[in-house]
Amino acid sequence: MKQRLEQLIAQTELQVTEQQIQQLVGYVELLHKWNKAYNLTSVRDPRDMLVKHIMDSIVVSAYLKGGNFIDVGTGPGLPGIPLAIMCPDKTFTLLDSLGKRIRFIRQVIHELKIANVTPVQSRVEDFQPELGFDGVISRAFASMNDMVSWCRHLPAADGHFLALKGQFSQQEVAELPEWCSVTEVQSLQVPELEGVRHLVTLTAKD
Repeated sequence: MKQRLEQLIAQTELQVTEQQIQQLVGYVELLHKWNKAYNLTSVRDPRDMLVKHIMDSIVVSAYLKGGNFIDVGTGPGLPGIPLAIMCPDKTFTLLDSLGKRIRFIRQVIHELKIANVTPVQSRVEDFQPELGFDGVISRAFASMNDMVSWCRHLPAADGHFLALKGQFSQQEVAELPEWCSVTEVQSLQVPELEGVRHLVTLTAKD
């Protein structure tokens, strides 16, 4: 699996250390092991997880501006855990309402010795951070309108929303609330992933 991940990373411009590769593979191994009992992801094959979960997450690391991020609706820690491994100098809060997912994330950060992740079990509307975040990340929301509406209280004054999407939809942009606008759309190249991926940056208007 390590060799397979190295082959995938070689198709990108990402710089990944030996330790980071070990942690990313370790995460897939734990996800595969726990998935049998806890049903954390519909992706069953660890080799598919390398593409659909690891590569799909870490390609975003090049676009993270700031030092403090929250991954909303993180599920089993996606994209938050792979991003935290890739960006040890940044901090990540991983938010999910399901206890089994948060227990899994706690086990991951303990076993893989990941120091920059804080798991939080909460519904997004109930979570009130002491400080706003530089980036509010999600790949779980159905629509960008839902994401920004439910997470409006989370970014810092100069923070952004970062939505991981498949197709970029002008219809979704048209449905955004008046206080929010799309400031950047980045096409992501994920090696061996079928379909397109985009990172959409949204910012609250002053």
